[in-house]
Amino acid sequence: MSFETVDELITETADRLFGELCTHGAVQAAEETGGAPEIWSAFAETGFPWISLAEEAGGSGGTLLDALEVLRLVGYHAAPIPVAETGMLGGWLLASAGLELPEGIVTVAPDASGLSINADGTITGSAAMVPWGRSAERLAFVADGKVASVDPTAGSIVEQTSLAGEPRDTVTFDGAAADIAAAPDGVDPAALRFRGALSRVAMMGGAIEKMSQLTVSYTNERHQFGRPVARFQAVQQHLVWAAQDAALARMAAESAGQAAHRGAGEFEIAAAKLNCNQAATRATKACHQAHGAMGMTQEYPLHHYSRRLWSWRTEYGGTREWSRWVGHAAANQGADGLYPLITGGSTTPPRN
Repeated sequence: MSFETVDELITETADRLFGELCTHGAVQAAEETGGAPEIWSAFAETGFPWISLAEEAGGSGGTLLDALEVLRLVGYHAAPIPVAETGMLGGWLLASAGLELPEGIVTVAPDASGLSINADGTITGSAAMVPWGRSAERLAFVADGKVASVDPTAGSIVEQTSLAGEPRDTVTFDGAAADIAAAPDGVDPAALRFRGALSRVAMMGGAIEKMSQLTVSYTNERHQFGRPVARFQAVQQHLVWAAQDAALARMAAESAGQAAHRGAGEFEIAAAKLNCNQAATRATKACHQAHGAMGMTQEYPLHHYSRRLWSWRTEYGGTREWSRWVGHAAANQGADGLYPLITGGSTTPPRN
């Protein structure tokens, strides 16, 4: 099941392309080398990385829902490329501020608090956990009411990886030249954080779905005592838990995506990230238990999804942060406003 109202051709083409390119060996190789240039090149030829960015700004057109559908498939196929960063996050920052979109990879500083935009238009400071910083043509960030675009190689890069084996580098600048533009209304660090959380929600939904399917297939193929292990009640319980969390994550992602398509959608995004973080914890436990030792081997693909889920659930806000945010939002509505908040979501104006 995919996001409603998206272009079916996008879904079919991206699904087929990822299915052909993101083999077990290709994902393993990307973790070893820190990149997958062949996969990126083939994917970039379709224009998919720039979906939802206006054509006049250098994007591929389409809607936010189209972009989220592609990200769902990124998670479903464990695609080891920076799709979210190039389009929905870094590309969005550049296009919103009228800055040039490069033909190559764009990344983003999720936390730009350590970066400074100097009066002469140069950049000083460090940004940690920069996705694919070593491979990016431009690094985008928003700070002090401005959007900046800088070449990561103009600074020093300390290569690091996440639990998923994906590059999460530290980039440091000391007076690097940059392109600077005023950030328009609605483009600020908080908006980037919500948008980043939404990107992770979409990818997590796809990863949990694929992980659940892998578990159903494996337990039906694996026989013990003369019958598939999927027929044992204890194993069936794990399958049900995983399927429930896959459905929950999918619905949360779709709800948040539709809300963000209509407006800011902050309440739905916060609730979705919280739900997906929790679902990832439960689903990985259930799927790994059902697989037993096989799920822990490098030769079997389950870890490609579970490790990504463990990594993505901490990015753009962990469970504690979003629990606190949702709790404050509910408390601020007061007793009479709680039900309208739950049913109306972001259509309910916040009470200060």
